Amino acid sequence: MKRKIIRSMMILLALALTVSYALLTAVYYFQSLRMTESELMQEAEYVTQAVGLSGISALIEMDKDGQTWTRKTLIDDDGTVLYDSWEEPDQMGNHRDREEVVEALENGSGKAIRQSDTLGRGMFYYAVQMKDGKILRVARDMSSIWLTAGQMFPYMIVIGLLLALAAWIMAKHQVNKLVKPINELDLEKPLEGPMYEELVPFLERLDKQNHEKGIVEQMRREFSANVSHELKTPLTSISGYAEIMMNGLVRPEDIPNFSERIYKEANRMITLVEDIIKLSRLDEGSIELEKEDVDFYDMAREISNHLALKAEKKHVGILVSGEHVIYHGIRQILDEMLYNICENAVKYNIEGGYVTIWTGHTPEGRKVVIEDTGIGIPKEHQERVFERFYRVDKSHSRETGGTGLGLSIVKHGALLHGADIHLDSEPGEGTRIEINFH
Repeated sequence: MKRKIIRSMMILLALALTVSYALLTAVYYFQSLRMTESELMQEAEYVTQAVGLSGISALIEMDKDGQTWTRKTLIDDDGTVLYDSWEEPDQMGNHRDREEVVEALENGSGKAIRQSDTLGRGMFYYAVQMKDGKILRVARDMSSIWLTAGQMFPYMIVIGLLLALAAWIMAKHQVNKLVKPINELDLEKPLEGPMYEELVPFLERLDKQNHEKGIVEQMRREFSANVSHELKTPLTSISGYAEIMMNGLVRPEDIPNFSERIYKEANRMITLVEDIIKLSRLDEGSIELEKEDVDFYDMAREISNHLALKAEKKHVGILVSGEHVIYHGIRQILDEMLYNICENAVKYNIEGGYVTIWTGHTPEGRKVVIEDTGIGIPKEHQERVFERFYRVDKSHSRETGGTGLGLSIVKHGALLHGADIHLDSEPGEGTRIEINFH
């Protein structure tokens, strides 16, 4: 970046010097033209008066006096050259068609800048018509102007090199000064210490990313610890029961009971691993299932049938109501979301309670509402129940066989489909969860 800045500054300097030289040359050129024209007009007036008094002899006398830096030409009204201070008149052609001569014959005076046919050099011509009709023309060589401009060029090169060296030193110093605060930035705490106003939006985003990374890292650590703990518990139980049976310390009539416990703990591990895999796939966005039209009302009825046995054991009724609602989404994920909520509504319900599932269209969009008469969720826990492995009552959760990942899967599934989740609950009065699909 430093090299680019310095290179850009040097290019700008070179461009500025080039433009400056061109402008100075142009200003000098036009200023010289104005001065030359003014001088030629004055000289023409003086020479005209002298010729009017003494004729061509006045011109000859002027040349004898060494006044030859200005070319003086006397032209008859028919274009014949009568006298020229630089060339022999008989070797010069008719000048009737010369631009300055034509203009002088029409307006009394005329001027022109062109290449001389006789001399082959750029000349500034000024012509004036005298009282007897003849044309007096005075001219100056313009090559001196360009010669002066050319003579300035080496000086401009030397000045440019000196300025370039000074600019390079100053640019390097200034760039180092500008870059120093950036090099000294604490990327872990970007908002601390001096900063440039232009970098504030970038540093704020960086600080936000650092904060989010910290949260993610903390969640990862908690997730790893929770997974280890959740897997260790059933593994310990399975190992303990298997060891007792292996050592022959179990009576034959107790073997079915021990086998049942091992089976339940193994199933719990399988369910936990499956839930972890689902969450990982949702996190990584690796769900490759195609979307299809799903009827939430029909899905709710299917889920109620699957949960019928569990609900019957707790004497909990399940009621499905509302209307058919078609949504284009991933059926497996949507089914998992509704099933997990409904399963929790049955698990944490009271004896003789009920669960209602309503599907319908609302002004906010397509909505699924699941309501139960269960134990409810305290206010201080409601914001965290969708976190992984978070349990309001750990002991009660273990009794019901929960993994602590069900509502987390619901949250990630909602994010995948751009849906909103709203939870409303009171301890002892039940829970109401709304999922709004836009």
